[in-house]
Amino acid sequence: MFRKLGLVLAFAVLCTGFFFAGDAENASAQSTAPKPTATPSATPPPIVDDEVLKIDTEVVNVLFTAQDRNRRLLTSLTQSDIRLLEDGVPQELSAFTRQVDLPLSLSILIDVSVSQQRTLPDEKDAAISFLESVVRPSKDEVAVLSFTGETTLEQDMTNNLTRLRRAIENVKFVPPSGYIGGGVVVGGSVPGTPPISGRNQGIQGSTAIWDAIWVTSREVLGAAPERTRRAIILLTDGQNTSGQKRLDDAVDAAVRSEAIIYSVGIGDSFYGGVDKGTLNKVSERTGGRAFFPRDENELRQAFKQIEEEMRSQYLLAYEPSNQNRDGSFRKIEIQLVNPALKDQKIKLTHRQGYFAKSDKADKK
Repeated sequence: MFRKLGLVLAFAVLCTGFFFAGDAENASAQSTAPKPTATPSATPPPIVDDEVLKIDTEVVNVLFTAQDRNRRLLTSLTQSDIRLLEDGVPQELSAFTRQVDLPLSLSILIDVSVSQQRTLPDEKDAAISFLESVVRPSKDEVAVLSFTGETTLEQDMTNNLTRLRRAIENVKFVPPSGYIGGGVVVGGSVPGTPPISGRNQGIQGSTAIWDAIWVTSREVLGAAPERTRRAIILLTDGQNTSGQKRLDDAVDAAVRSEAIIYSVGIGDSFYGGVDKGTLNKVSERTGGRAFFPRDENELRQAFKQIEEEMRSQYLLAYEPSNQNRDGSFRKIEIQLVNPALKDQKIKLTHRQGYFAKSDKADKK
């Protein structure tokens, strides 16, 4: 800084000498010329500041589906048919479109615990068929994960169908230590193949669903590109028996990553059946739906319905009237205002809210 100041002073002295010489030569001419008067500037000169003021207005995107009482998808809604409320306050929509071509970022999450031993082959076949009919290599990407008491990334996000097919084919039920079949585990001292992490062998025979959803939302889908439909296809019986996360933790992580959870409740009645209530709850809170197939044919139909729903969604966008960047949870509600549609008992499915941005998080 001091060096720059010295150069400026030197330049000023040089210019002063130059103008003094010019004044000496033209002194007589200037003595008879009228003296100009200074005119004040209409606007003050701009103040240069190193910091630029940035206006960051949050825009919220909400995907939703509409179904009639027979669960048939309604694809003819218009913006005038609905209204959106945030924390009970009506919001002005900036966009309303039907999305049929938005890129997909999906994670297929497969339960490989003891309760899935008999149904796993059918699950894998249905999942492969789903991939082959849904994934467009030029637009979509999928990750494959399996879980017991811990989660394993079988294949990170890719659009390569060959890799995805191989990843699902390689998903296997690994018996925990002391497992003798039929759901029976003898003690914990019988030698067996330890889990990858090397933690207690009992983890391998347990089921940590909420941990699996949490890590998938944070580590896999959280890095997905913007302007995509993000979804988790969860294959499990819904019986969570271990883990550090709760259902609420899993839902919050999915909501933060804007991921819809489609649950496919499948299991062996020998192990207590399927927890329909829990799977309905985790799906509905994220804007998805739960399916409970009774056989292989219904399992394939469930995947087909998931595909149809993802291709028949509406996208709403709005700038919240509450622009406070406080990281709080904001409740979203989409209501029908068309009386004719109300009479038809049309059901709208969407995520229940979102977390606002936080200035504290931005400063980290």
